[in-house]
Amino acid sequence: MSEEFLRKKLQERWDQDAYRTLKLPTGKADFCSNDYLGIAAGGLLEACAGKSSPATGNGLLRHGSSGSRLLAGNYALMEETEKEIALFHQAPAGLIFNSGFDANLGLLSAVPQRNDTILYDSLSHASIRDGIRLSFARSFPFVHNDTADLEKRLRAATGTVFVVTESVFSMDGDQAPLREIAALCKQYGARLIVDEAHATGVIGDRGEGLVQQMALQESVFARIHTFGKALGCHGAVILGSELLRDYLINFSRPFIYTTALPETSVQAIVCAYRLFPALGSHRERLRQLIARFREEMRGLERPAGPARPAGPDSVTPIQVALIPGNEAVKRAARLCQENGLDVRPILYPTVPKGGERLRIVLHSFNTPEELSRLVAVLQ
Repeated sequence: MSEEFLRKKLQERWDQDAYRTLKLPTGKADFCSNDYLGIAAGGLLEACAGKSSPATGNGLLRHGSSGSRLLAGNYALMEETEKEIALFHQAPAGLIFNSGFDANLGLLSAVPQRNDTILYDSLSHASIRDGIRLSFARSFPFVHNDTADLEKRLRAATGTVFVVTESVFSMDGDQAPLREIAALCKQYGARLIVDEAHATGVIGDRGEGLVQQMALQESVFARIHTFGKALGCHGAVILGSELLRDYLINFSRPFIYTTALPETSVQAIVCAYRLFPALGSHRERLRQLIARFREEMRGLERPAGPARPAGPDSVTPIQVALIPGNEAVKRAARLCQENGLDVRPILYPTVPKGGERLRIVLHSFNTPEELSRLVAVLQ
């Protein structure tokens, strides 16, 4: 049977210079992973390895949960972890999902109903967009971080209204104006949903995220914290009321029809959360690297160079050099790789045409020498 229809679509990507391939790690200086605090790279979770789980009684952590949580896959360690995470984030309850993508898909496809309205930031992550697409609710984007445009949308919205944003945006590293958005949601009776994926572990004195740093946890209907970034492991949690947790258990298809995470994964999540409060020095070192990088980038003279900082003034680990055009940004990434720097290009159609960029991710373990080398290459 012919697969020419697949070849045709792949050829379109090739013609756009947007063809994707998988690459293995090469030992270069890491400026691309989301391991912001070095929990994964530094093996900080290994101290927890081999510890027994209260769920098994035999001193072993299982590598498989053997079913969905509504069947054979629920266990005491999972429920205890959900309670511990909810307490850490000052939320009534939490429900663990297998990934951040699953969490956004499971929340947004299940909660908003027909005749409801979802208003979402125009630069929202693909998982948010896909969850909205599976919902029966009406949906409209508002201009990125533009509270005036959001208010205009709120005035026209009908049914139960949900406003969805990220606290830190994954492509530009800028932060949402959460106080203003929360105030608008209160004024118009809307329910606020915040994806904290890139704030978890990084923002706040204990890595609790932007919502808690701004003391807005009482103003948010649901928060999504993912574990595959600063936590250095895998999975995600949706935080909200006990009623929301019960609702998701009954109606969220990615939760109901998925084999649960195994005990080994959940034990890693527990360890990461218990590490967070003690990683203040890592967060401070990261803040210093971010400040130094931005200062050095501002000091560059690039009369002939195409790279320029992104519009938002990011104070997060995600920094950007805009280099329009897939071919140009891939060439710049190759130059970084040739100099021992693992920097990856972000291509159209992941970002709009003209928004192609090097997405530079800083970590607490990056050295000043590596940072200076990166700036020199960008120059």
